Amino acid sequence: MDIRQAIRDYCPFNEQEAADKALILDFLAKNPDAFYRTNLIAHMTASAWVVNPARDCVLMVYHNIYNSWSWTGGHADGDEDLAAVALRELREETGVRSARLLSDEIFSLESLTVDGHEKHGAYVPSHLHLNVTYLLEADDLDPLTVCEGENSGVRWFTPEEALAASTEPWFVARVYGKLIEKLKSTRKDP
Repeated sequence: MDIRQAIRDYCPFNEQEAADKALILDFLAKNPDAFYRTNLIAHMTASAWVVNPARDCVLMVYHNIYNSWSWTGGHADGDEDLAAVALRELREETGVRSARLLSDEIFSLESLTVDGHEKHGAYVPSHLHLNVTYLLEADDLDPLTVCEGENSGVRWFTPEEALAASTEPWFVARVYGKLIEKLKSTRKDP
């Protein structure tokens, strides 16, 4: 399915998602380069909220730029198949090979602020990541590897531990808390 149509069809979970959905659709309509990070105002990204088969743990990476435990994800870099982007970034950042989409449907939408920072010796100005999140499942016994250019840790957390480990208050309150709440509706019965 076309990502623009998938975003149009997405039913927002809360007020934040409704506002971000409108922002993302407006930006996509006005910016043909929205899938490229060369757009310095905003660009499309994809994230993976990765759960184990029991759905009682989530996979997080210690992100070097943000100095916090976070989900996996990255830039579209021209690829409009954002589910494929989320899966690719998960594999690159964690080494996990067993991951699979639990649904082709969007799990969450976010407009994320990114502070200016240095990357590969160059300054990247503050901008927005217009993010689409997918729910993925991976075997929590798969070997994990650190992607040194991106992160310095990879591990499974219970949802509560994930909230406590993240040092980004807005992400804890508005993103990870929301994702955990949505995850509750997908848990398997014991």
